[in-house]
Amino acid sequence: MNSILMQRQRAARRRRAPAEAGRSDSPALSTRIIHHPLSTGANRRIHEASESAGVDLRLLAKALTIRQTEERLLTLYDEGQLFGTLHTCIGQEWGAVAVTEALRPGDYIFSNHRNHGHYLAWTDDVEGLIAELMGRSTGPCGGRGGSQHLCRDRFFSNGIQGGLVPTAAGTALAEQLTEGTGIAVAFIGDGTLGQGVIYETLNIASKWSLPLLIVLEDNGIAQSTYQVDTLAGTIRGRAHALGINIRQADTWHPTELIAQAAEAVKFVRVSNRPMLLHIKTYHLRAHSKDEDKRDHLEVASYDERDTLSRFVQENSPAAQKLLAAIEERLDKGIEQALASEHTSVECEVGKVGTDIECPVQWKPIGFESKRVDDAIRDALSEALSRDERIVLLGEDIRDPYGGVFKVTRGLSEKFDDRVCNTPVSEAAIVGIGNGLALAGKRPVVEIMFGDFMLLAADQIINHAAKFAWMYNEQVKVPIVIRTPMGGYRGYGPSHSQTLEKHFLGVPGIRILAIHKRYCPERLYRTLFANNNCPTLVIENKLLYDRQTDPTVPEDYELLATDTMFPTVRLTPYKDPQLTIVAYGGMVEAAESAMIKLGNERDLACELLIPIQLYPLDMGPIVESVGRTGRLLVVEEGQGFAGFGSEVIAQLASDCGLSSFKARRIHARNCPIPASQSAEQTVLPSIDDIFDALTNLVDKK
Repeated sequence: MNSILMQRQRAARRRRAPAEAGRSDSPALSTRIIHHPLSTGANRRIHEASESAGVDLRLLAKALTIRQTEERLLTLYDEGQLFGTLHTCIGQEWGAVAVTEALRPGDYIFSNHRNHGHYLAWTDDVEGLIAELMGRSTGPCGGRGGSQHLCRDRFFSNGIQGGLVPTAAGTALAEQLTEGTGIAVAFIGDGTLGQGVIYETLNIASKWSLPLLIVLEDNGIAQSTYQVDTLAGTIRGRAHALGINIRQADTWHPTELIAQAAEAVKFVRVSNRPMLLHIKTYHLRAHSKDEDKRDHLEVASYDERDTLSRFVQENSPAAQKLLAAIEERLDKGIEQALASEHTSVECEVGKVGTDIECPVQWKPIGFESKRVDDAIRDALSEALSRDERIVLLGEDIRDPYGGVFKVTRGLSEKFDDRVCNTPVSEAAIVGIGNGLALAGKRPVVEIMFGDFMLLAADQIINHAAKFAWMYNEQVKVPIVIRTPMGGYRGYGPSHSQTLEKHFLGVPGIRILAIHKRYCPERLYRTLFANNNCPTLVIENKLLYDRQTDPTVPEDYELLATDTMFPTVRLTPYKDPQLTIVAYGGMVEAAESAMIKLGNERDLACELLIPIQLYPLDMGPIVESVGRTGRLLVVEEGQGFAGFGSEVIAQLASDCGLSSFKARRIHARNCPIPASQSAEQTVLPSIDDIFDALTNLVDKK
């Protein structure tokens, strides 16, 4: 991939250089004039104030609008009209103004919990911000996101410290892959420098030469802990260690800050390289809505230095006119918010098929027998051929290695620029995938072992899963995350676990599990053609060298539901007396135990194999258990709060089945040993499943 990136970077520089050559060193967005939706009288008063004060109209109005909006939000909070938390940037406004002035439409901005200033400086959406924080449907996110989670015009914020930095890098990578001229900007605070995902991302951004600007707003304190107590080394040293250039400025000299921000943006855009813009600043209010524990003399000294505070305190006719115009706008914004509807939420729940009038639709299925790893590889190759938006990311997935289980072998030879080896940085890899997805790409991220999924859990649960909903469906996140899961290969406690249960039930995520009774090639073909949400695909590592199997035992038939990711049913021709639910790598063992039970006890079982574990279609299970009255759920992971527990709980509490017998088979409550004999005592076996089925029949 590196050679391709170098070629694209050179091409991007050639395209960008002429556009920049005729530009002055003034802010790049001098043509991006924000038109405040004020009355004619209000606009006139702003012009008069600007001329009297001798300052630039747009910049003064923008900075003071941020200041006064947040002051009014604090008042609204004290009056009980806002709910939750509130992090103001009062004292830091010039950083937001300077950076956004240098940007162009089409660039991306990513912010954090202290995001109001960045949002207003980019969008000028005072009315929307007020409505959002008041929980009204007219907010940019319909009141779903509130103070910390805003989205509009390629602006994104989230309250997880540093969590959006890899997402920003992903959008920068998308610009690079499409040979665009846009850049991505990520605002962070100095407290965020303790987050590891920052350094994972900066390493990749530097190595891949991504057009990413990190804006560090350094106010010297993280909530109540001063930087001197938490930061080792220097900020400059950290950037330079990763090969990233740095520029510095502060908010007490706005003219110099604006110039430095313009130069930083210009460097990133022209050189196609990341940069850190270090802005020294100070916030003049508490960290959040809480009481400020800082020394009041310290705060007062910075207030005296603050240019906006001085302008307001002078109380000149110019200041009075400008403030009056802004206050008029705020009054109207609050009136508009109060006149709009409160946010309401419609929640989707997992499908429960209990409607007797609409029984589950079953149909025969057929497919060729094929090695599972070959089937997955063929699906990926076909998708890469058909869709230029698909990009593969992962550790050691390029040739000659081709992935630890060789699933991606040969793909980088055919699609060199879209099969990307990454560092060992699971959180950054998934976060970059999130950014690619937001930018319209179709990323496929491979996590080398399922055990490592937890290293990326924040990016999956707090970012990918939430973006579409909390941003009021303004975006889609069609990221696919593939990972091998499971034991029986002697890899020991940290490489043999079955951990998908930790992601089951997270709203916004779809979880699929491959198995031998449905061809993975068909599964992936369907997924790539229809994916519109974050999807985790569990590939049990035992299956890779096994064959998909359409041939069923004598006196059984293979059927599937008529759904996108069907539940497969292996059912006897005679009436079954027990229902088994198993998925992934447990299907083969469950099937063997079922056949053994038929041969030794002449008891017929019906095996249900869901592909989609979440949201789970309970219809086939309800239908089957309603007939048999007995259920065994087989899973390889830990049983407590697991998949089987949820299936049984739903049947008992939500599906109207008041009388049925149920058992679970799962791993013993013990880490998985590397010793083969010991591992076999911990993980489920055919005999375990057989014994559980026998007990379901024999015990009252």
